[in-house]
Amino acid sequence: MSRPLSDQEKRKQISVRGLAGVENVSELKKNFNRHLHFTLVKDRNVATPRDYYFALAHTVRDHLVGRWIRTQQHYYEKDPKKICGGWQMEEADDWLRYGNPWEKARPEFTLPVHFYGRVEHTSQGAKWVDTQVVLAMPYDTPVPGYRNNIVNTMRLWSAKAPNDFNLKDFNVGGYIQAVLDRNLAENISRVLYPNDNFFEGKELRLKQEYFVVAATLQDIIRRFKSSKFGCRDPVRTSFDAFPDKVAIQLNDTHPSLAIPELMRILVDLERLDWDKAWDVTVRTCAYTNHTVLPEALERWPVHLIETLLPRHLQIIYEINQRFLNRVAAMFPGDVDRLRRMSLVEEGAVKRINMAHLCIAGSHAVNGVARIHSEILKKTIFKDFYELEPHKFQNKTNGITPRRWLVLCNPGLAEVIAERIGEDYISDLDQLRKLLSYVDDEAFIRDVAKVKQENKLKFAAYLEREYKVHINPNSLFDVQVKRIHEYKRQLLNCLHIITLYNRIKQDPNKFVVPRTVMIGGKAAPGYHMAKMIIKLITAIGDVVNHDPVVGDRLRVIFLENYRVSLAEKVIPAADLSEQISTAGTEASGTGNMKFMLNGALTIGTMDGANVEMAEEAGEENFFIFGMRVEDVEKLDQRGYNAQEYHDRIPELRHIIEQLSSGFFSPKQPDLFKDIVNMLMHHDRFKVFADYEDYIKCQEKVSALYKNPREWTRMVIRNIATSGKFSSDRTIAQYAREIWGVDPSRKRLPAPDEAI
Repeated sequence: MSRPLSDQEKRKQISVRGLAGVENVSELKKNFNRHLHFTLVKDRNVATPRDYYFALAHTVRDHLVGRWIRTQQHYYEKDPKKICGGWQMEEADDWLRYGNPWEKARPEFTLPVHFYGRVEHTSQGAKWVDTQVVLAMPYDTPVPGYRNNIVNTMRLWSAKAPNDFNLKDFNVGGYIQAVLDRNLAENISRVLYPNDNFFEGKELRLKQEYFVVAATLQDIIRRFKSSKFGCRDPVRTSFDAFPDKVAIQLNDTHPSLAIPELMRILVDLERLDWDKAWDVTVRTCAYTNHTVLPEALERWPVHLIETLLPRHLQIIYEINQRFLNRVAAMFPGDVDRLRRMSLVEEGAVKRINMAHLCIAGSHAVNGVARIHSEILKKTIFKDFYELEPHKFQNKTNGITPRRWLVLCNPGLAEVIAERIGEDYISDLDQLRKLLSYVDDEAFIRDVAKVKQENKLKFAAYLEREYKVHINPNSLFDVQVKRIHEYKRQLLNCLHIITLYNRIKQDPNKFVVPRTVMIGGKAAPGYHMAKMIIKLITAIGDVVNHDPVVGDRLRVIFLENYRVSLAEKVIPAADLSEQISTAGTEASGTGNMKFMLNGALTIGTMDGANVEMAEEAGEENFFIFGMRVEDVEKLDQRGYNAQEYHDRIPELRHIIEQLSSGFFSPKQPDLFKDIVNMLMHHDRFKVFADYEDYIKCQEKVSALYKNPREWTRMVIRNIATSGKFSSDRTIAQYAREIWGVDPSRKRLPAPDEAI
């Protein structure tokens, strides 16, 4: 069995790639000590690990700042196009409690954002008056490029109450109310994505979305108007060039209010006529869709928008009227089409369909995997595609190899670099060179050794954190993603129980040992997702304490799944579970991370799985289940869970166990909601794919018994994962949507001559 790497060996590995690119180590140490002593006012006798972190962060930040300033100067000089861009218990994550050394507050660029009020129509046009003002203060975070001395800016906004906020109340003794009102204003950026199952939550979420949009757009326009050297005096007065200098990518419908907000600025404040303003808006904005699930597409109640953003509602109504006039001219007499395509949905509660607003107000609409983009054109956006087919594109998602290979899996990155050099880190297609090493015994051995080291390290982590012993030679079977019915963690649960029941039925039969890990978070108001988490933990309680099972089967629910945990589990995984119902997953990116890190995929032909299987070859994927067309046929015929329940004895036994309280003896009815959903209300057809999934898992176990063939398949997957680099994705957005020519040009460092 391989041993974990020592710290010295890890340092040696990391140094091979020279990621830090530090020019002068002694200078770094001197800066570190300077920050520890003079910035944090600590010495080594009293400094805590957090102090060391902050001292190091400040040291690296110094390293970035020169390049950051140089990058901004370069942009001004070149004037390029700007690119914007058991039970789960929730706990507040007070991540700013100790400050954030990476960000720089910019109070001098604080901007007002307006809410509520009313609209006056005057001879000079519409005026939004009597508003409540919240200030937006920007915080800039440097985002360094890879070995090119470019440091871009991510600007985030914090809500601040104006200094005179309800001062009159304060003066007459209404101190408590003034403080409460101030808190209400500042809550906008205090909590991300509140539970919007209640009215106050909905209002706060809409406030958040508009707050970010309004502040960002004001900032964009200020910078567009100013000179290329960054002075604040406006020098551009015409907006003709605005779409050539600015690109606004609407990442899902959350920033969709950018469309009416930009129209409000251009029409009400800049005095452009409607047609000119609309042309500028459409050429500037583009929309990326991330889901086909109807419940995930935002539909805001008209009465809420009317209260919070009265002028924007008027603008949305005007956009809708003009848009429907175009539709009527193209499809005369088709009243039902007008109803389907309207931005305003009639019903018990009148709502604005924000996806329709995004499509109407954008020059490009894309999905995030080829199959997803095709489904959009055939289903939820079919009418819009027939109206404007030229708008629709695909941009398959990608992941950054710097974080999701080099940083989180240095052992594998090193083994690859030894064979093909280091250039693959910024040109992931070069991984194809590894195909010539599929039969190389030394390479097969090295890849398997790295995986085993990662598994040993993660097994030790699990033992430390979860107090459960893990067999590091077992197959690490991992499903980590948001907990959602369409992602079908329940199908995984059915497989676990099947394995458990088979071991209990024939304890002496050899089985390939498995450690099944499921991780993810449920939305705070999503009852079924929370029940699924409870079921996973309940199954684990039974399986992990059964002496008959031993270490042949372990079930772990990974708590508080987040990036730092993903960086540990993904390099250790043998099997990646990507088992959504075909046609429901837009793309997925976890699937790509697992592929790049040497896990094999068991999955449906859904989202980016389709393109991954295409790249690697379907014979190097464990594909099972219905295809999109099969799901459509089943929908037409009518899905009846009872048929599968009655026909498949193992499935029937599992449902009896869940119903009788086998996994919850103290609360026999605990999982009745899950059973009821699976039997009578399962939109995602778990039972329909059960049999094929179990058979496919048997193929997984059979291959795992042959380590050499397993690793050869792993190498083929790694070698063909190059398409799924975010470098390729962003280059396509740049060329095909933003009209920017991507460049790998390196800027001179601050101490180099220009």
